[in-house]
Order: sequence, then structure tokens, then C-alpha cells
Amino acid sequence: MRIDAHVHFWRYRPQEYPWIDDRMGALKRDFLPEDVRAEASRLRFDGVVAVQAQHAAAETEWLLELAARDPFIKGVVGWVDLRAPDVRDRLARLAGHPKLVGVRHIVQDEPDQRFLLREDFLRGIAVLSAHDLAYDILVYPRHLPVALELVRRFPGQRFVLDHLAKPEIRRGSLEDWPRDLAALATCPNVMAKLSGLVTEADWSAWSPEQLRPYLDAAFECFGAERLLIGSDWPVCLLAGDYGRVMGVVTGYLAERPEAEREAVLGGNAARFWRLGDPGRGA
Repeated sequence: MRIDAHVHFWRYRPQEYPWIDDRMGALKRDFLPEDVRAEASRLRFDGVVAVQAQHAAAETEWLLELAARDPFIKGVVGWVDLRAPDVRDRLARLAGHPKLVGVRHIVQDEPDQRFLLREDFLRGIAVLSAHDLAYDILVYPRHLPVALELVRRFPGQRFVLDHLAKPEIRRGSLEDWPRDLAALATCPNVMAKLSGLVTEADWSAWSPEQLRPYLDAAFECFGAERLLIGSDWPVCLLAGDYGRVMGVVTGYLAERPEAEREAVLGGNAARFWRLGDPGRGA
């Protein structure tokens, strides 16, 4: 089973998606499962994992409704206010849905650089494992040392790093990112998504060769057994169509053993989110 581990769906309303600025005019419309299904199927992907794009319980409920009707959506990474005093009750209400596989908070936009270690946030993270939910870490490179502290505090919790922490590809900068990525990868409870790289490059002038050093670092740090392919569709459309974007990783994988290709293209996602378990993401 091939799985695109990171897509978004939305019905566009400007007030609900303030991060979609004037440079991103192509994203100012609805994006629904039928819009990506043909493109993904053409590349022999059997399904996708839908990821939240706003801090809104209503969006999570909507994504779960979409997933309940559409077998192409194998899982949903939603949003729950992990800082809420009643977080246990909130998670319990949602966790009964078989396609809820994880939770994410858009930490990269938080002004507090140590947001991940806030006492109220940690209290919410501590509840996730009771409901068999993973946590998506969405941060910038400067946040990686804090993310490392987080995952070390919860060795029994499953984490996945989104977009390799968005390295500064446009500047051609590696700096501290490989070191901090390697430190995070020492924690066996963390996986990483090969996603979102094209939009960290120059949208109109990137090439697969430019992205290769970042993929090399990811494979060196995590190994093929802890990496997931993701398109970050439709955000990726700012830099290229679905086939070209996914071709960055599939082309890179063409040089690697078949077992590694199968793992990164879907086996790892199925294992990480337990998509093959009865009643979950089937």
C-alpha cells in the first residue's frame, strides 16, 4: 500500500486561513479529496493521510466526516487544544473515530519558542498515548532542540517530524540543521516526513539536485525505516504539480533497494499510524 502521508483539504474562507497570503493566490480556493485522487492514483498511491491546517475543532470534525465517506483517506491528523483543562474529555470524544490517527499543533507560528515544553501543553501530550494517537511536530530548525527535549520526556509516545523541520533550502543553508536533526533521530520514537521541501526552496527555480543534500541528511539520520513520503498538497502546488513534487522522493528512491522504497512509500506510514489494524484507517 502506497500512502501519501501529508495532504490538506479545505473549503477556503479567508478569515479561517490567514496564513494563505497574497503570494499564495493559487491556494485561495477549495481543495477536496476528488481534486487529488486522480493525481495520486496515477502515481499508484492507494490513499492519503489528511492533516489539519487550522486550530479549529470544527475542521477536525469535518476531516473525519470526509474520511468516513471516502476510503481513499486512510487517516486524519486533527487538532485538539492540548492545553485545555478538559483535554482528556476532548480527546475521548474524538478518539472513538477509527480514522483519527494523530494530533498536530502549528507550533512554528507560536511566539513562545519553547511552546512545546509549556506545562499545559505537556499535560495534553501525556494523554495521547492512552488513545493510541501520534503527534505531528511542525517546527522550524531553531525549534529542534526544544523538540528533542519534548520527545525525550515521552519515550512511549509516537512522534513524527513534519517537513524535516523546514530547512532553509532557499538560502542553501544547512548550518545547525543536520546536527539537530541527527540529535532528534537518536530517539527511536520519532519518525520524519519527506514533505514540504519544495516550498522551502525557490518556488520557480528549484531542482531535485538542490534538494538531494537534505534527503541525504534525512536518510543518514533516520534511515529508510523511519521516513514517510508526503506531498504537502495543495501547498506544494506553489512550487510544482503533484507529480513533479512527489518525483523528488520517488526519483531519489529509485537508487535504493526495493525494501527501502516500499517502506518509505507506504509501509512505514501504515506501521506508524497502524493503518492496517482492524477498524482503523481501513
